[in-house]
Amino acid sequence: MSPEPTRPRPQAASRPPRRPGSEIGGARDEIQEAYLNRAIAEISELQDEIGACPGCREAGVMPVLASGSPQAEIMLVKPAASLAERQEGVAFFGRAGTAVLKSVQRLGIEPLTLYGTLAVKCTHPDHDQGAQLRWLAAEVRILDPKIVVSMGEPALDALNRLDLPMAAPLESRPGDLQRWTPASEALLVPDIDESLDEQAAKRAFWDAFRALGEWHQAQAPF
Repeated sequence: MSPEPTRPRPQAASRPPRRPGSEIGGARDEIQEAYLNRAIAEISELQDEIGACPGCREAGVMPVLASGSPQAEIMLVKPAASLAERQEGVAFFGRAGTAVLKSVQRLGIEPLTLYGTLAVKCTHPDHDQGAQLRWLAAEVRILDPKIVVSMGEPALDALNRLDLPMAAPLESRPGDLQRWTPASEALLVPDIDESLDEQAAKRAFWDAFRALGEWHQAQAPF
């Protein structure tokens, strides 16, 4: 979801300086920094694995890597890459990313809390479906998001096939918040790529997506 046409690398968000004289606060900062560094390392390792996909290499194409913070609270999942994403190798690059950024800003959500990825990261037709699910499951495990926004039925199907511990089956109920795992919720919205041109499709996407704003407003401020 960055306008820069570069392959994404996980980066830490800026943090306020530690307050001197606060041992409890200092310990908490150190723990948070350790979790952040581990998430950055694990996402980097995963991206290296995805980027080295032999099938994409043989086909002369590149897989599409995720964009956003490795500690994001909100995880967005599209089914597959658009032309712009395939060309740049970055998820949510181009019109889809611009539309999402405008939508979350309208809802009062900080874009730095987003992580955008694809259910199918390889861009050649004979991709390994097992690898796609394994990579998506790894992203969910590393991020441990508070909510996952599934953009379209194929993305919802992929989430249901991850077979995560204690995960409840997600239903086809656009705009309804659903409990997915004990630690996360899920929201189904229309595929953003199919909602960019027609006014009725834009309205359907917004009607479902704005539930994310209601979820955001209900979160504790600490």
